[in-house]
Amino acid sequence: MRVLILLLALLAAPAIAQTRQVTGVEAHEGAFRVTLSDGTMREREALTGMVLVYQQGDQRIRIRIAGIRPDPDDRTGRRLLHDFRNAATAEPLCQPAPDGTREGFPIAGRADATGAISPAGPGAFEIVCTSGAQGKCVRFGYGPWQSQPDGASMAEIYNACTHMVRADYCGLGEATTRNGMSIDVYDVHAIQKPENSPSQEFEAGWGPGGAVCVRHVRVKENTSLERLAATCPRLAGKLGEGCTEATARAAGAKLFNRSAP
Repeated sequence: MRVLILLLALLAAPAIAQTRQVTGVEAHEGAFRVTLSDGTMREREALTGMVLVYQQGDQRIRIRIAGIRPDPDDRTGRRLLHDFRNAATAEPLCQPAPDGTREGFPIAGRADATGAISPAGPGAFEIVCTSGAQGKCVRFGYGPWQSQPDGASMAEIYNACTHMVRADYCGLGEATTRNGMSIDVYDVHAIQKPENSPSQEFEAGWGPGGAVCVRHVRVKENTSLERLAATCPRLAGKLGEGCTEATARAAGAKLFNRSAP
């Protein structure tokens, strides 16, 4: 969700909002950072109560950050969950995630139609929810603002993850998964480690542009290896039993998943 910043009010202390103007707002490491007219900054939990306005077609909707709290799934204590609500109705902006959370994060950059994030101008950011693929990938530990252990941007694994969660094998924004599907996610850095359930088998290796190879599809009612061969030419010769974790790694995948065959 792209947000058009028209109003920033109700900062931690109303007097601040009344005496100082907001001159800039940005997403920084999955949280907000606001610059005020005197050069000072407010960020993270101090911005509880902030109001954003975004454009949806010809309608402008005010979003209030009703609460900000540490993500209980994050052992570092740095990742924050934001309770985004419609300022007029107090209804949560986000749908429930599998764990019941209805919160989200701001992510710097711009997402394309496939969900892949890329750098953008100052102050550009997206709001993502814990219920969606993008929010799930942040909570897996693949925040695009982070760095991989080898120094590369985590954005490439984050983008691979959004395709993986959606079973978007071609990387064109076509989700072929189904709500409630169980997948075992792991990566070359062991940020996520495989559970290796005997009920699941290797499904695919993933890169920022989608799958690098596919052993079996996740939801057979939604697609097939034959359909992928016909609609995704770059996967030709990379489908079926020849796709293993080893061949996926050799093709450049840093993210993998297992699912029921």
